[in-house]
Order: sequence, then C-alpha cells, then structure tokens
Amino acid sequence: MSLVQLDIRGISYSQTQTGAYALVLSEVNGERTLPIVIGAFEAQSIAIALESEITPPRPLTHDLFKTFAESYNIRVKEVIIHKLVDGVFFSSMICIQNDEEKVFDARTSDAIALAIRFNTPIYTYQNILDKAGIILKQEDFVDAQEDDENENLMEEEDDEITDLLNSSKPEDLKKIYQNISTPELEKKLNTAIEKEDYETAAKIRDELNKR
Repeated sequence: MSLVQLDIRGISYSQTQTGAYALVLSEVNGERTLPIVIGAFEAQSIAIALESEITPPRPLTHDLFKTFAESYNIRVKEVIIHKLVDGVFFSSMICIQNDEEKVFDARTSDAIALAIRFNTPIYTYQNILDKAGIILKQEDFVDAQEDDENENLMEEEDDEITDLLNSSKPEDLKKIYQNISTPELEKKLNTAIEKEDYETAAKIRDELNKR
C-alpha cells in the first residue's frame, strides 16, 4: 500500500464538547484533509511544539521523552497512521538507535506531538485517506434572494443536528442517523466543514463510510 505524506494544517477547538479538539492534517500535494479528535493536553502539547517561540517553564511529557530518547541516541524516523477502526486512528512510530530500527505502537496524538519535536514526516496509507479524507473546497456563491431568506432557517436546522451529534451517546447516534438520509448527511458534512466544525464532520464522515 502506498504512503501519503501529511502536514499539520491546524487545531480547531470544539464549541460543543468541553475539552475536545480537532487536529486537522492535510495531504501534501493534494486537497484532502484528515480531521482527528484529540484531548486538551495533546492539543496543547502539539500547539506549543508548533510555536517555536513558546517555551514552557517546565518540560512537557513529550519534551521529556525527546530529551530522554536523544540521550540514548534514539531518534524518531517517521510516524505512520496505519489503521482506522470505528473512527479511531492507530499509529506507529518508527525509531532508530545505532542503525537498528524498531516500531512502536502509539496514540496518534502522541505520535504527532513527537514527530513535530523530532522534525520527522507523518504518513498515512492511501486507503485510509480515501476512506476518511475530506476535501475542503470553496463553494460557489449563489446570488439568489430566495437563498438569503432561507439562510437562517437552514443554519438553525444544521445547529440542531450538530447539537444532537455532540450531545448523544455513541449507542444513540444510530437512532439519530436513521432519521437522516444520505444526501442530507452529505449536506451536513459540507456545512460542518465550512464552519470548521471538524469534530462533527468526523462523526458524519464515519457514518457515511459505514453506509
């Protein structure tokens, strides 16, 4: 399976779920993005690593790991997001010590936080990007007075769907989805992307993939 290199596009704060963030990865030389829901600590660690001018007063866990690894001549060669199961991404860190290569299982958020610190590339497989990738594109603006009049009603409907998706338990989501057709879900996906609500977009994307 061919590998696709990813860049970090940014981190989006969830307005609907306390403590949740969406890490958005983008395809190098491509249009697709890969939103991954992560926790607050991991989001903070990644954000600090991306901002070279910010230095925490005490080392974070990922900073400590880097210092420890380098003291034993260990470096991270690359990170590969190799599996997607029920909306959860699984990753591996390929490390090298004295020309010996070892592979370690890791949470995707931890692996990416370390990849930034070691300045190593991040990859995923083509089939994962085909399955979970989202294309962000500028939609054509429709100059129609009728659309303007209905805009508020459409936004209210989208917000209701978003609230349901983010406030419901996983076992209740199936009941919600049963009342929404596939074309309607695709519209909600595009709306969530336009609003940069990547957490909701990831949930809708997973349901569309199941269908």
